[in-house]
Amino acid sequence: MPSPESFSSLKLRLSVFTRGKPPSFTVFHDGIKIAFITAMYKGIYIALSGSIQKQNQIDTITHNVANVSTIGFKKSRISFHEHMISRISGMADSDDGKSMTHITEIRTDYSPGAHFTTGNPLDVALVGNGFLSLEGDRYTRSGALLLDREGYLVTTTGRRVLGAAGPIQIPPDGKPLISPDGQVSSNGVVIGALRIVDFADTTSLVALSNGEFRSADAPIASNASVAAGYLEAANVEAVKEMVEMINTVREFEIYQKAIRIFDDAASRVNSEMAKV
Repeated sequence: MPSPESFSSLKLRLSVFTRGKPPSFTVFHDGIKIAFITAMYKGIYIALSGSIQKQNQIDTITHNVANVSTIGFKKSRISFHEHMISRISGMADSDDGKSMTHITEIRTDYSPGAHFTTGNPLDVALVGNGFLSLEGDRYTRSGALLLDREGYLVTTTGRRVLGAAGPIQIPPDGKPLISPDGQVSSNGVVIGALRIVDFADTTSLVALSNGEFRSADAPIASNASVAAGYLEAANVEAVKEMVEMINTVREFEIYQKAIRIFDDAASRVNSEMAKV
């Protein structure tokens, strides 16, 4: 079965039976037949497209729920678009209203998560829109910071946090503090300032693992402030996600049942046509 992302590119091959039989459509993907149905049962394509998209929606919700405890995680939302069957089959446009569904986009929701206190002076939560800059042109909202063996300020994955002049290094035996404006000091001496940036178009951001993002666009200045001793929770509401999961699974099962009904009906029609 093709992935939901590739479903909109499926190609339909039309073959016409002889001896007065109705035309039939066969769906192939990478040379593999995935569906067959006579023209009178085009509804199976509607159910098939809906089933595939609901499976993709289930995967998206599962990913959100799995990261409910991930610091700074941003949930994803999926949107769909309908188009006429005739447009992908190469047939003349019809007014029968039958349409298929494909994914318009999977968008990241950058709304802030709740802040909770940790008491750790190296933990930071951003108040407002923006991201911490990391080495390797990466960005994150996860402010659980640590000091590595060389005294550099790093994320939990070991990636160094950038300041205005590069990675921020704390002197040996220093006691780092981070102020609301992002300045990092040690024993009362300012060492640097966190490089906090934003993006004019957040759709340019690509979500990576460990709560990190990258973008081909250049970042812009951010007005976000820093809350030291706090962390930002994931913006995932587990209860709402589970309710949506239940509803989506039910819809998926309805589509699956419709496919079986159409398939059984088509088999009976083809059996009768074979006798003609």
